[in-house]
Amino acid sequence: MARQAVRLHPALEFRVDDAETVEIAETFDVIILADVVGHLQDVGAAFRRLHQACTPHTRIIVAYYNYLWEPVLRLSEMLGWKMPQPKQSWLSPEDIANLLRLADFEVVKTERRLLLPIKIPFLSSFCNKVLAHVSGVRKLCLSHYVVARPRLRRLERPYSTTIVIPCRNERGNIDAALKRIPRFGGRQQIIFVDGHSSDGTPEEIRRLMACYPGKDIKLLVQDGKGKGDAVRKGFAHATGDVLMILDADLTMPPEALPTFYEALTTGKGEFINGCRLVYPMEAQAMRLLNLIGNKCFSLAFSWLLNQRIKDTLCGTKVLFRRDYERLAANRDYFGDFDPFGDFDLLFGASKLNLQIVEIPIRYQARAYGSTNIQRFAHGWLLLKMTVYGFFRLKAV
Repeated sequence: MARQAVRLHPALEFRVDDAETVEIAETFDVIILADVVGHLQDVGAAFRRLHQACTPHTRIIVAYYNYLWEPVLRLSEMLGWKMPQPKQSWLSPEDIANLLRLADFEVVKTERRLLLPIKIPFLSSFCNKVLAHVSGVRKLCLSHYVVARPRLRRLERPYSTTIVIPCRNERGNIDAALKRIPRFGGRQQIIFVDGHSSDGTPEEIRRLMACYPGKDIKLLVQDGKGKGDAVRKGFAHATGDVLMILDADLTMPPEALPTFYEALTTGKGEFINGCRLVYPMEAQAMRLLNLIGNKCFSLAFSWLLNQRIKDTLCGTKVLFRRDYERLAANRDYFGDFDPFGDFDLLFGASKLNLQIVEIPIRYQARAYGSTNIQRFAHGWLLLKMTVYGFFRLKAV
């Protein structure tokens, strides 16, 4: 098999070795164990050996088959339709995830694919791209995948931070934002991105830049429309190691930002998302229809991303700049589809197999201005983005 691989792909390097005793003197971005764990004498020991080939950002992808298919696979071997295999270990995705945790890896997500492994026009596509993702039915899929990352145990160093604040007609909140953002980490940069305000927001920012000479404050004016455009422009001008989004309405308390920083920099997650739907909210902080819509979309996106997402639309999202740059480099896969910016980041993080972690925040009512949310128009747009995400993440 290795000789055939070399013949077919002469530009690639292939090695043959024992997964349980191999010594690896280099590191890799991705390590794939495809249908190998069932043959190992000690799966946990083999997982532990992988650390020698890992960086803190390596992804381990373990692919294996569903044991429910064992009778079908054995029959296929008897009929000569499949290469014969020795008896293998019975490992469910939960077993593999547990062994990875015991070996000091953290599971990012699990996937199940391939409901119909033979090609039948139209039927194969329907079964594998649609039916295979239906709750209950998906447990019958032939293949399952577990994605994991090495567990980071300590803060490497104090990281610099860029806090991007998109704003439109938020003049009365600018001074409060600057006063309430605490010091944390290393150097701190604050970028306001104005969305063509008519209430004097840019003038207020310029005035306060002179009042806070000790703070690194920058004002940008966005070229297009929507929060997503503002976030992308702010991130493009950011110099910090860590990128943060803070909504200018201050409904997410700025005092909570150090908690997001700590969760990211100590390796508890790689994409930190705020969650407004845990603690009781202040009166008028979120209307009932918005609350119902948020809860429905959280269920849909947890299913789409194969990671638990309770609040897709909380404005505060935090990630390393190096990961954002990888996300931006792959943005063409999804296209320019998201005026909010939340789903562009969530879809991109999922595509990169980043560990998404949510932090509950106490959602507060606005003290100044009015919301820019158009409930029904934006709700329809969110529904379209959910369908779009299905075809880009699931039905592929």
